[in-house]
Amino acid sequence: MADIEIKLPPLGENVDTGDVVRILVKVGETVKKDQSLLELETGKATAEIPSTTAGVVKAIHVKEGAKAKTGQLIVTIDAAAAPAAEPAKAAPAPAAAPAPAAPAPAAAPAPASAPVAPTRSAPPPIPATPVEAATGSTAAAAPSTRKFAREIGVNIDAVPGTGPGGRVSVDDVKNFARAASAGMVKVPGKTTATPLPDFTRWGEVERQPLNNVRIATADQMSFCWNTIPHVTLHDKADITELEKLRSEAKHKAESAGAKLTMTAFLVKIAASALKVHPKINSSLDMARSEQIFKKYYNIGVAVDTERGLVVPVLRDVDRRNVIQVSVELQRAADRARARKLSPDDMTGGCFTITNIGGIGGGFFTPIINHPEVAILGVGRASYEPVLVNGFFQPRLMMPLSLSFDHRLVDGADGARFLRWIIEAIQNPVLLSLEG
Repeated sequence: MADIEIKLPPLGENVDTGDVVRILVKVGETVKKDQSLLELETGKATAEIPSTTAGVVKAIHVKEGAKAKTGQLIVTIDAAAAPAAEPAKAAPAPAAAPAPAAPAPAAAPAPASAPVAPTRSAPPPIPATPVEAATGSTAAAAPSTRKFAREIGVNIDAVPGTGPGGRVSVDDVKNFARAASAGMVKVPGKTTATPLPDFTRWGEVERQPLNNVRIATADQMSFCWNTIPHVTLHDKADITELEKLRSEAKHKAESAGAKLTMTAFLVKIAASALKVHPKINSSLDMARSEQIFKKYYNIGVAVDTERGLVVPVLRDVDRRNVIQVSVELQRAADRARARKLSPDDMTGGCFTITNIGGIGGGFFTPIINHPEVAILGVGRASYEPVLVNGFFQPRLMMPLSLSFDHRLVDGADGARFLRWIIEAIQNPVLLSLEG
């Protein structure tokens, strides 16, 4: 059998390159079909690229840290050197046929003398979707239209579609690009890059390429900030009693292999709040002039990693107790820092929580993660004198900042939602740790 060339398969819509994080095989190593060859990072997700055949690695054509493109040759495998499929333990030669005189009948060929060589056919088809893009794109458009938009530097989510149901055509992209060039529209993301001065005029500089996580973050945040009219409300929650409950119950989470953090409580509370305030658990479809109400409760939690911010999504939080949420939160954070999140791990969120309390800081303006309509920012709690029943008492107060999409959520809606969360925090007896 001829050498098999393994090429980088399609990485998903709007994604055609990735960074090679790790090479998982060596030249001369025997690999099985579907065995992982390398680990690739695309955007904020990582995925392992599998071999499409068994054999011996003859050459590796990419290096760790380098970029790889869809269709690029990554590994050559000598399929002929694959260990012969174990001669399917056929019933040990004709023990039941006692006729010794005649030569072996034609009906029973000796399997040992004829190694099972794979048929020399075309290489197996490359898996179509080993990685899914975590772009959150909501535009209705054909792949060819999306490709054209990428090639001319237009964010297709910003293009108004004129086709049925708001479908975006190539002509729509062209018209949008012309309008953007004429300064008639504000284009989010990469298309708004402003020329920089020559910094070397004032001293020495050093340029470093952005990693995929930072590029994806920059694009998404630019799009969200330029597209969504943000309003942010600030308030404080008294977490004195909730902190006592957390301290008393933390051993339950520890016995399950996780830490019981304030974020775990907030995740559970947020899911309950979304049930009471369904407008916050929705998305806006401007193309169809519709509001999409979700009947599930998935909460994204921002995780700080050495490569940047990622947001794994905890699914069906309403069906889990606080201890279970803390375990899932720990696993998600560990996977994020180990670069093990898949695109699917970061999609499908209804609402996001970003907690900077562990680092410090109070109120801030978190940016909504499109296509969600709200996000809760959490600052560091500190003791403050609070008037209780006519006397000042030291109470542990936590700053909260709720940003919401003013196209869909009115100020009163946002204020009621935030107050509901604060009242739930201040009445921890209503929270169930185990059910």
